[in-house]
Amino acid sequence: MKKAIKRLPAFDGKKCVNVIVETPKGSHVKYTFDPETGLFQLKRALPEGMMFPFNFGFIPSTKAPDGDPLDILILNEEPLITGCLLKARVACAIEAEQTEEGKTTRNDRLIGFAVTKETPTFLENMDVSRRTLKEIGYFFISYNKLYGKKFKVIGTAQAKRAMQLVKKAEAAYHK
Repeated sequence: MKKAIKRLPAFDGKKCVNVIVETPKGSHVKYTFDPETGLFQLKRALPEGMMFPFNFGFIPSTKAPDGDPLDILILNEEPLITGCLLKARVACAIEAEQTEEGKTTRNDRLIGFAVTKETPTFLENMDVSRRTLKEIGYFFISYNKLYGKKFKVIGTAQAKRAMQLVKKAEAAYHK
């Protein structure tokens, strides 16, 4: 799996990105991909009553300012399994800064929709509501606070700007 993920490009054609799911929607634990072993590891259990609101993963062949692959949440009804590869349309992004041990780093969260061959064309133009963006932002503020980090939402970006973030992270990965 390690080699397969390493070879996987960020983009699948021009409109979609490849996404690897780390933590399924509704999960009470956070999983993370370990590039050294090629396996998914249990990172931490969330407090009682807290769970991931959507499938959470990363875009391979990208390097975000925090040094990790670019994070992305996939808005869909069903939880997906850890390690699942899917194609997604990037809808928007929450632009954010994360502070840990006095060091502040950009740590944006992209938001997208899973795309399949059977996806009806009217779903390809769905948008994310302001309320959903606020709720996602609040989740990450709360989640990080529990672990001694500060997550600050500094803005939101529409699809065009979000795709620019992916292209920038892809270029950083290939440097």
